[in-house]
Amino acid sequence: MSIHKIEMPQEIYYGAESLTKIGEIARNYGSKVLLVSDAMLEKNGYVDQVTHYLETAGLTVNKYVGVNSEPTDNHVAEALAIQAEYESDVIVAIGGGSPIDTAKAVSVVAANGGYIGDYFQNKKPIVTPPLPVIAIPTTAGTGSEVTNVTVITNTKENIKMMIKNLAFLPKVALIDPQTTMTCPTHVTAATGMDALCHGIESYISTISHPLTKTFSIAAIELILNNIETAFAEGSNVEARTNLALGSMEAGIAFSNASVTLVHGMSRPIGAMFHVPHGISNSMLLPAVLEFTKEAAVEPLAEIARLFLSRDELEGKTSEELADATITKVKQLSQSLAIPNLKTWGIDQTEFEQALDKMASDAINSGSPGYNPRVPSHEEVVALYRRCYDYDFSTSEDISNLTTV
Repeated sequence: MSIHKIEMPQEIYYGAESLTKIGEIARNYGSKVLLVSDAMLEKNGYVDQVTHYLETAGLTVNKYVGVNSEPTDNHVAEALAIQAEYESDVIVAIGGGSPIDTAKAVSVVAANGGYIGDYFQNKKPIVTPPLPVIAIPTTAGTGSEVTNVTVITNTKENIKMMIKNLAFLPKVALIDPQTTMTCPTHVTAATGMDALCHGIESYISTISHPLTKTFSIAAIELILNNIETAFAEGSNVEARTNLALGSMEAGIAFSNASVTLVHGMSRPIGAMFHVPHGISNSMLLPAVLEFTKEAAVEPLAEIARLFLSRDELEGKTSEELADATITKVKQLSQSLAIPNLKTWGIDQTEFEQALDKMASDAINSGSPGYNPRVPSHEEVVALYRRCYDYDFSTSEDISNLTTV
């Protein structure tokens, strides 16, 4: 019998107005807070709101709100300097995955020294326990608040470093769906599709197990049933709440079962062409599922059973149901206005010149190795080419994809 393990934060707070608890929660972990966020959340008042709750609870607060893009080693260095100056002993991160991943990186490097890239691919061991992190997501998508992963761009080598270790797991995840109500439409689409990727990839991952699959399938169902409503009706409390819960469940799932080929291919696009993570995942998901289908028919068929009616399921083979899942993903991509790489504005010549490096970086990330169908370097290159001008409205069999 196999022995499985699952890791998640020591505490998870979930529900409307849970943000009001941040002061008393943080007080259990330290007295001097480094608050990590971004300029947008500072502008819309969330940084001041969290600061108020923390200071009311008697904590000292110093802020770093410089995470203005996907997190980089420069952001980590800047935040570390503030942490060191004020000797902060607990980190509170509020925002999307970028501030949260930055905070997680700071927590480890502050305790263990060096440069965040030292910990990439386990080159430097993490010996000293990290500073405690309390993560408050304001988007329903990345799941970073419940994962043992941080993704930081190495700005010198243009590589997105996915660094996985229990030390990066926040002590506390605080999910208040009300903080997602101001999330812009395009961010709702990108982060929601990111969460769907987490759910699907963790479900089909070759290292998934019964408990991770429980989280995966619950997440997929919530996301599929609520993402379009949250996109069209940003103030819909029920849809926002369900999407936030689905995102968290998907985060727990992929943190323990891994993502697969989509994320492996997505990170180089972000590093080379600065496409936001959720968008680059969405650009790739349908084509990657088409490529993977032959090795994942049954799990993809199980997903179809979540959204098809009894009449629609009647008489369908597993292969037809797997196709229905891929069609559903394409329809979502269209309704959420997901662009392909060409529409996003990536120059085709530059894209072609980057393909070999991107394919190597994708495979070296490790995630594609957990895909049910593991691609060769040449197949990854061909998939990138396929995705460049991908038409979400068509249905093509690319199971026998070859380089072109």
